[in-house]
Parts: sequence; structure tokens; C-alpha cells
Amino acid sequence: MPRQLRRSRLQAALVRRRPPRRPATDPVLHQAIIDIVDNQLRDNTPPETRQTLDRLVAEGHTLEDTRRLIGCVVSTEIYDVLTQHRPFDETAYVAALQRLPILPWDDTPAGF
Repeated sequence: MPRQLRRSRLQAALVRRRPPRRPATDPVLHQAIIDIVDNQLRDNTPPETRQTLDRLVAEGHTLEDTRRLIGCVVSTEIYDVLTQHRPFDETAYVAALQRLPILPWDDTPAGF
């Protein structure tokens, strides 16, 4: 049996035996982040969250994708606060909202 054929059969067997993949995100954590976004929108605090939502929807993003994009900024700020042991920086948060759809960790627009 040719080497290439043996390799492709082995790869096919491995694919069939792989355990199911876990989701890339924790659904409970995802919902908690979305709840933060929804609370900011409801309370209009900071007002730039609502302004960002309105701007991104006007640019053609879906409401769901817009909430996810804002959630990316929320989660990045939470991560920075926890890892850098620093207080919440509303100025940096608002600046990151204003850069959307460019994600905080990227320099190109997100492609949901």
C-alpha cells in the first residue's frame, strides 16, 4: 500500500475517533458578558455603549453581532483589570468602543 494512502486512512480514522469538541467559549461566561453589555445599554452608562451600538447597527452590523463586539471590549477590559491589578479605566474602555469594529487585540475590523 502506498505511503500516502496509508497516511490518509490513518488521518481519516483519527478524525472519526476524536472526542466532540468543546465550544470555544464558555456559554455561562458568554451570557455574563452579554448581560453586562445589556445593563450598560439599559442604564445608558456609559452613554458611549449605546452610541457604539447605534453606530455599528447603522453601518450594517446585526444587533447580535454588535452586542458581541461590545462584549469583546468588556471582556478585554475585565481581563486587563484582573491581570494588571489596576482599576477600571473608563477612558480606555470608551476609546476601545469607538474603535469598533476593530477589536481591542487586533488592528483590522472583525468579520462576524
